[in-house]
Amino acid sequence: MPDSLTVEFVSFADIAASGPAASDAEEGASALIVLAGETMAFGAQTQRLVAPAMAALERAARAAKFKGKAGSSLDLLAPNGLGWDRLIVLGAAPKGDESAPQPTDFVGLGGQAMGKLGGATRVAILFEPPGAADSAAAADFALGAALRAYKFDLYRTKKKDDSDKDAPVAVTIAVADPAAARAAHAPRAALADGVVLARNLVNEPPNVVYPEEFANRAKELEKLGVSVEILDRQAMTALGMGALLGVGQGSARESRVVIMRWNGAAGPDQPVAFVGKGVCFDSGGISIKPAASMEDMKGDMAGAACVVGLMHALAARKARVNAIGAIGLVENMPDGGAQRPGDIVRSMSGQTIEIINTDAEGRLVLADVLWYVQDKYKPQFMVDLATLTGAIMVALGQEYAGLFSNNDELSERLRKSGEATGEKVWRMPLAPAYDKMIDSKFADMKNTGGRYGGSITAAQFLQRYVEKTPWAHLDIAGTGMGSPSSDINQSWGSGWGVRLLDRLVKDFYEG
Repeated sequence: MPDSLTVEFVSFADIAASGPAASDAEEGASALIVLAGETMAFGAQTQRLVAPAMAALERAARAAKFKGKAGSSLDLLAPNGLGWDRLIVLGAAPKGDESAPQPTDFVGLGGQAMGKLGGATRVAILFEPPGAADSAAAADFALGAALRAYKFDLYRTKKKDDSDKDAPVAVTIAVADPAAARAAHAPRAALADGVVLARNLVNEPPNVVYPEEFANRAKELEKLGVSVEILDRQAMTALGMGALLGVGQGSARESRVVIMRWNGAAGPDQPVAFVGKGVCFDSGGISIKPAASMEDMKGDMAGAACVVGLMHALAARKARVNAIGAIGLVENMPDGGAQRPGDIVRSMSGQTIEIINTDAEGRLVLADVLWYVQDKYKPQFMVDLATLTGAIMVALGQEYAGLFSNNDELSERLRKSGEATGEKVWRMPLAPAYDKMIDSKFADMKNTGGRYGGSITAAQFLQRYVEKTPWAHLDIAGTGMGSPSSDINQSWGSGWGVRLLDRLVKDFYEG
């Protein structure tokens, strides 16, 4: 959970008995949040607790034409008879119509609630949404609130004028069964911590988080029972990881590979595996990028950040699965020893690669790590994540990640997990015709296939390093960094993929 937020579940009676603490400048403003269905329908407990302000609330709703529609809100300042500084009503009516109702997005609703606080630091929420609501829904609401509360201001030394916005927020959620809500919240709190870890890694500057430091931060997962092995340049050279090492040879920062293992299954089950691209800064190398927005290339390790965040979440919630997380960490820099266009490198698989463009580096990193994982651990499947191509953003924008796979079952499970979490994927084609585009005259393959179908030819390249292992490649260039703000994320680094893959494991591979 973000340090700026605490969450507690209590009964409705506890809220009625305690009310807001005495309001003064030092304690900060207070807010009571309630949920309304269509035509301002409230649950029985909510009606009872807000009864003193109901007349004013109904007048305000008429004036604002508030109907309880999902995503809408109504805000009353200093409502008479309640003692709270603000009363916020969130529309929670289900979307769709009676013939095709859509389930309420309680994660998103929790994020909306946090976005309405306006500086309030003592918050009570009457969680009594329209229709039946179980403890899982309340825990999802708390997850959304935690994700929205995240902010990355570690390097900001000047305080904002409105200091309340930077103060810790204490949230109390009134539910029918507090004990059940706490139990449901525990694994979601672990998941939130994993997302926060991934966001922090992406948001950190490249002079702070470079390959060695990134590896050190991954090693902290040992505190949760994760086994962490770090391969240095000497170890990678002995293994023959020439593709990965070629990318980093122009940097003063040495490359690393990190292998994280979580053994949570009851028996010696075949592990599931996740592989992340970790280019801690990508200048493009000799094929240098334009200066405009190059600072964003600190986020070219969002795939690796996701894998670390996922392994944190799995371990923290004691997932009943054996999982491998593997990340390749490099800097792509253009010094006198840097890789050149025209070079030929030998990958760990023995296949040779002609370098056409040194800015097509992520696939070289993934090639060696994918081969290492599938050869050593024989996983049930491998999913890799990478901010790999601008081409996927041209195709899909920033709403979906591109999905490429050699396995229909794994693809469908990822699709379902994406729909459930809102981290959506869209399957793209793989075909022999695209494969021919990366054939080389001088080596087994070249590292680019030209302008057309760039995200597809990149995936075709990766497919040559997975043999018959079920595999999916997620191109997260549009979603892993700089993605549009949402109800649950206002950060440049989104932590995209942690919730998706945690849900994949939870729904299909645990137990």
